Amino acid sequence: MCSIMGVCGKDYTQDFTKTVFTECFDRTESRGPDMSRICENGMGILAFHRLAIMDLNETGMQPFSRGGNMLVCNGEIYGFRKIKKELEKKYSFAGDSDCEILLPMYEEYGTDMFSMLDAEFALIIFDGTSGHYIAARDPVGIRPLFYGRTSSGIMIFASEAKNLVGLTERIEPFPPGHYCIDGRFVCYNDISHVSSFSDDGIETVCNKIHDKLIKGIEKRLDADAPIGFLLSGGLDSSLVCSVSAKILGRPIRTFAIGMNEDAIDLKYAREVADFIHSEHREIIIDKDTVISSLEKVISILGTYDITTVRASVGMYLICKAIHETTDVRVLLTGEISDELFGYKYTDYAPSPEAFQEEAVKRISEIYMYDVLRADRCISVNSMEARVPFGDIDFVRYVMSADPRLKINTYGKGKYLLRHAFEDCPEGEYLPRSILFREKAAFSDAVGHSMVDYIKEYADTLYTDEEYEEKRLQYTFAVPFTKESLLYRIIFEKYYPGQAHMVTDFWMPNRSWEGCDVNDPSARVLKNYAGSGI
Repeated sequence: MCSIMGVCGKDYTQDFTKTVFTECFDRTESRGPDMSRICENGMGILAFHRLAIMDLNETGMQPFSRGGNMLVCNGEIYGFRKIKKELEKKYSFAGDSDCEILLPMYEEYGTDMFSMLDAEFALIIFDGTSGHYIAARDPVGIRPLFYGRTSSGIMIFASEAKNLVGLTERIEPFPPGHYCIDGRFVCYNDISHVSSFSDDGIETVCNKIHDKLIKGIEKRLDADAPIGFLLSGGLDSSLVCSVSAKILGRPIRTFAIGMNEDAIDLKYAREVADFIHSEHREIIIDKDTVISSLEKVISILGTYDITTVRASVGMYLICKAIHETTDVRVLLTGEISDELFGYKYTDYAPSPEAFQEEAVKRISEIYMYDVLRADRCISVNSMEARVPFGDIDFVRYVMSADPRLKINTYGKGKYLLRHAFEDCPEGEYLPRSILFREKAAFSDAVGHSMVDYIKEYADTLYTDEEYEEKRLQYTFAVPFTKESLLYRIIFEKYYPGQAHMVTDFWMPNRSWEGCDVNDPSARVLKNYAGSGI
């Protein structure tokens, strides 16, 4: 991960000093601890904190500049070598950074370049000829970007909301799949939109899922810095680890976390690690560690969403341990599979059309929830998250598959993904006990006790009367449990008045029969069953 920030106007000094800007930018120095640079161009500022992943030399340092143009980008550009080879017919390059191709691409293709990129990115370009600033974000929203306006109306962009607190009255998340030029937003790729569904049958669909996921994983193994893998023992992370081990042909480094008393995932993660012969490490946490980390986690995330906070506790603590005890700089994770293939609650979808509508909603909003969690928990520990299930080609294809095939009529959720890696000609990827293991949400599988302890702690903080009084102080996303009130109070301490940055609480679709619940955990659903075993 890296951190970028840009002020899009030369008269910013009437709003704040460069010293204040630097202090705000340094709030995300952990995203890029290797080198920092702040450049003024006479028309504003571009700033960059670097975490060196590709081209570890200083030639990979940003901002990049050509003539009067400048660029900062937090991103990974997959397949950049092929693009670079073509561009080298006209342009020269100083180093081997994937992001160095972006300014020549802009000079060649203008804003059309964004739809050409197979990438996870957030970037800001200053066009020295026109004086325009252009910001853009990848279609899934893997890389974060926020924006606001200063009191004098100057646009300002930053990797995280915390960079903008105090500089702008209202902080907004930059919409994925858009670029912005002079304050005007243009959608160049709505990844959730499906104009027509594929007529591929189930075996063809599964074969394509198999092939496209492997390609998506293989792309993300390209790094000049050490790579590690988060392994929960669930289907998604286990597939990422197994496929990666086959591609690399050597033991990979895997990491798992669980509570000291009832960790569900640890035994399954260990089973996968033994099967793929990884160098495996377990991190054990307890009640006191969980409770004491809550404020830190919420300050990092910039959210009050219950599901996101719960799941982030374990993820933050495992990443903290990896950062403190290893040289790992890149972590592959299993996020975004559920949004595509289904949760426990989507078993209750009343029709294929309803399942697809829910997938569209989740993919459109994922940057505010699981993607946000992965980015913040990993980046605050000075590592980069790579998310194979968020591969653009993979997401586009799965979203276009006939929803009649995706809905759970098989007696097993996420059947297409499971079947895609069943009886593969290249050999067994996972034991059947893992490949067809029941879904258990990460915040539950770290140990049911973790969430139980958090809820018990929140119950001690407010009487029923205090809870009612305090929660009704909020008119947007009103807290509906003492736990959610605790999260909101902490959130407001660090991001006052910015609750709108999150659309709403992540919850099952409560309009569906069987899903009208008051807790986002799958444990409250009747079909949880063997998920907690």
